[in-house]
Amino acid sequence: MSEASGSWRTLFGYVRPYRGLLALGGALTLISSLTGLAMPLLAKTVVDAFGSQRPLTGPLLALTVTVLVGGALVGALGRYVLERMGEGIVYSARVRLVDRMLRLRVSAVDRLRPGDLLARVTSDTTLLRVVFTSGLVESISAAFMLAGALVMMAVLDGFLLLVTLAVLVLVGGLVGLLMPRIKNASEQAQASVGEMGAVLDRVLQAFRTVKSSGAEGREITAVAAAARRARDRGVAVAWWTSLAGTASWGAAQLTFVAVLGVGGARVASGALTVSSLVAFLLYLFYLVAPIAQLIQGATHVQGGLAAAARIRQIESLPAEEAADGLSGRVDAAPAGVTFERVAFRYGDDRPAVHHDVSFTAPAGGMTALVGPSGAGKSTVFALLERFYERQAGRIAVDGRDIGHWPLAELRAAIGYVEQDAPVLDGTLRENLLLAAPHAREADLRRALRLTRLEDLVTRLPAGLDSMVGHRGVMLSGGERQRVAIARALLRRPRLLLLDEATSQLDAVNELLLREVIAEVAAETTVLVIAHRLSTVAGADLIVVMENGRVRATGTHAGLLRGDALYRELATTQLLTQPA
Repeated sequence: MSEASGSWRTLFGYVRPYRGLLALGGALTLISSLTGLAMPLLAKTVVDAFGSQRPLTGPLLALTVTVLVGGALVGALGRYVLERMGEGIVYSARVRLVDRMLRLRVSAVDRLRPGDLLARVTSDTTLLRVVFTSGLVESISAAFMLAGALVMMAVLDGFLLLVTLAVLVLVGGLVGLLMPRIKNASEQAQASVGEMGAVLDRVLQAFRTVKSSGAEGREITAVAAAARRARDRGVAVAWWTSLAGTASWGAAQLTFVAVLGVGGARVASGALTVSSLVAFLLYLFYLVAPIAQLIQGATHVQGGLAAAARIRQIESLPAEEAADGLSGRVDAAPAGVTFERVAFRYGDDRPAVHHDVSFTAPAGGMTALVGPSGAGKSTVFALLERFYERQAGRIAVDGRDIGHWPLAELRAAIGYVEQDAPVLDGTLRENLLLAAPHAREADLRRALRLTRLEDLVTRLPAGLDSMVGHRGVMLSGGERQRVAIARALLRRPRLLLLDEATSQLDAVNELLLREVIAEVAAETTVLVIAHRLSTVAGADLIVVMENGRVRATGTHAGLLRGDALYRELATTQLLTQPA
């Protein structure tokens, strides 16, 4: 399928649910437009009435009713119906696009920029409305108006019509040459808006870092540069669009001069009456509006096709199966984890992260993954959650290959606490219930007690219903981490994944959390990544990783005796005396 045909399919896919409103709005707009065709003829009857001394009441009344009812009232109603349909299209497009984005594979989203994604949902979808309200419908209506006017002009004087058509053909050819340039300029302009959003999002995501680094000026310059590129590309769209508009205006003026000269000569020769020349000139002026609408509609369609192409880029990315059908614990038994000769890399152009990784974390108790940065520990969790797919080997949860688990069931069985412990804008209660929206109040209180968050709830002005701010800015780093852990525990998972769960805790809270982990490990399987070996010294099994491989497994005491890397890590952290 070509890009153009795919974009058209995307456009009509969004309008299909609203085809009834589209037909009604189009019909009303067409009726309003066609009534305009009667006006020059009605004006001719008024002129003829003047010339023949007939009463003017009837012709003037007919002209007035046509203008007010056919032109104004019906036209306003048609415009309302189309605008309402346009808002519905924008709403549907945004919901569908957000649904698609949130179901994309993590590997696909990692290659995209959040600011550009926001631009596709906001500005690109808005252009879809313009396509159908000021684009296709008005263009079709304008085409009927143009055809009707040309027919009436042919009835009035065929020779003058030939003069008119000669100029219109020249203008049509020029506009046809401009349309591809308008489309390309529109695509570049919309892409630049997304680029500007991405640059601004980058700054806002690191707002405090930018300020503490004294980098406001440099970042303002970077955003301004992106805004300047968006402006320049927008100016390019305006340039090509203005050329098309100027061509239509110039055509109208040239046609008027030609018709006036030729028509005056025909009136002088007696081949044409004055009233017919007046009516023809009125139709000629009437042609200006539909020609301008056709050109404007064509430019809107080009912009809409560019937006549809950007939306299709998101819709064509690989998506996961629906994974939000289950929440909460579906089976009470802890689940074991097995990695068998797993190999993985994040892309064909990236180095391998895992080389034949093999280990078994037994069901129940705590298994710890330790090792230097870049050893591939966090990637173990990403593969378990199926954010990425391994290239070789086997990964099993509860003895069952994760590829054979329905994704919703697999993720419902896992509680995951990320390294940076993200907290969403909203209330504390909403954050805690994110993974288990139907959790009981007793379960909520238990999770708060386990993670030592009861004091926080007491201090907050509205308790659990207090707002935590964007990215949890109203909470400390340690509080955000404990909120993330409580959120995972509320799901009552069969397998709990903790990635650096104590990295932002002080010594006292780390000790308390170690007690929490030990308590949780008594009823589920806990898989924890830690750089602080004090957190995992009491683990039932410790897996030591280095350079994407498992180099040793065992207990804390056994690894101190048998593995040099683990002993070095422990010595560095003062967990043992140097040899």
